[in-house]
Amino acid sequence: MAQICDEVGPDHPAVVVFESGHQVTFGQMESRSLQLARLFEARGLQPGDHVAVLLDNHGRYLEICWAARRYGLFTTPINWHLGADEAGYIVADCGAVALFATARLAPLVDALGDHLGAVGLRLALDGPITGFEDYEAALAGLSDAPIEHERYGPVMFYSSGTTGRPKGIESSLTDAPFDTLTAFDHLTRAVYGFRPGVVYLCPAPLYHAAPLGWSMAAHRAGGTVVILEHFDPEAVLQAIERHRVTHGQFVPTHFIRMLKLDEKVRSAYDLSSLEKVVHAAAPCPVEVKKQMLEWLGPIVYEYYSGSEGVGFCAVGPEEWLRHPGTVGRPVMGVPHITDEHGTELPTGEVGQIWFETETRFEYHNDPEKTASVFNDRGWATLGDVGYLDEEGFMYLTDRVSHMIISGGVNIYPQEIEDLLVTHPDVADVGVIGVPDPEMGEAVMAVVQPADPGADPDRLTAELAAYCRAHLARYKCPREYRFAADLPRLPTGKLLKRQLRLDYGGSSADTVRGSA
Repeated sequence: MAQICDEVGPDHPAVVVFESGHQVTFGQMESRSLQLARLFEARGLQPGDHVAVLLDNHGRYLEICWAARRYGLFTTPINWHLGADEAGYIVADCGAVALFATARLAPLVDALGDHLGAVGLRLALDGPITGFEDYEAALAGLSDAPIEHERYGPVMFYSSGTTGRPKGIESSLTDAPFDTLTAFDHLTRAVYGFRPGVVYLCPAPLYHAAPLGWSMAAHRAGGTVVILEHFDPEAVLQAIERHRVTHGQFVPTHFIRMLKLDEKVRSAYDLSSLEKVVHAAAPCPVEVKKQMLEWLGPIVYEYYSGSEGVGFCAVGPEEWLRHPGTVGRPVMGVPHITDEHGTELPTGEVGQIWFETETRFEYHNDPEKTASVFNDRGWATLGDVGYLDEEGFMYLTDRVSHMIISGGVNIYPQEIEDLLVTHPDVADVGVIGVPDPEMGEAVMAVVQPADPGADPDRLTAELAAYCRAHLARYKCPREYRFAADLPRLPTGKLLKRQLRLDYGGSSADTVRGSA
């Protein structure tokens, strides 16, 4: 039978939860994922159906994903920081017929209401949730014998579009067998040295594409995944020392918080097992990266990609030191830089980045959005602007979508603008990202009050409360500024570039690191 990995024994640790010490071996993960696949079969799920996972960094997270993968299901991880309307929209939009949730999130799950209408299989972990079955009880007694016709089921992550509504990034379901190695599996082995016995540290939420994708690639290679339930800078060092971690992936905010630890704390731990420390997902200040290289040595690697999987650039420490600020050279996909008319630009000139690639995907239920990211030559874009130097190294200079990246999390201004403009005291609003020394960027709202004489302190308090009541906390603006009017064209288009220049935001000349 096909296995998750046949290069390590059944007693080899597959998952270790650092805080609790909970461990799952490869044999246990194999058995439990097969039992869950049997449950899918017994409840009538069909290959191509969608399941949603609403869990924190839980010791059972990965076995659920492996069960769905081997049964040919689409898996959609959901950010548990979202509000009920936001999370519920994803559950309904992806067409989930099964939902996994932890009892800790029961208040959120209880508020999903009608969004759960199509969800027939509802499984709760670590305690009761109204209307849900107990996960362990549902699996008890089920066979762990191989199922027939295992096929590879993909993960469908959600990424917001220009409308602010999340968009599912959907690849095609194929007849590929469960044990098929993906291009990403091959990349992590060839570029980052994944192999039997590696120990991969996951300090970030598994509902994000990179933490989940890299964790599953580590399993495919026969590696152990050490999960942090919550990021803590000293806990990272403790986990590296205790479990002899060889690989870890971070965002720049993690680096900043680790660097802020007292030097005595940083030097107290044995980090000699580390082979590669990888970072991506957000702008990394050049000085921060230099400090990490000085601390850990030449083992800090960077890459640039997106959940759509249409391109991948990578850079090692020595190359980066020769080309500070680069996000690397292409490993997957051929990059092209074009102007607004689609004409290719010479080396060194700034334009929109496109990747010539065989990878194809769709934004679930949004053919218009899908069409917008492919050009007439079949190239795809992640919406970034940048340039290539003479040696083929890529640099990012802006993002077409004006997306804000704060602490490695993508935040989309229009969703916030669409909410704030509904407040009776707001005439107009623009939301931008402004530089933040720790988070990379912070959210700022520039508001035109309906009453020019409104008290700014009172209005700030009201708008802050309004956002907290309707949005996930990390999306809420950290700062409010007030203006008599906002820079708009006669067509109504808001000039974000001018707004950033006027209010100290991230300008088009600001290098914006990996996405």
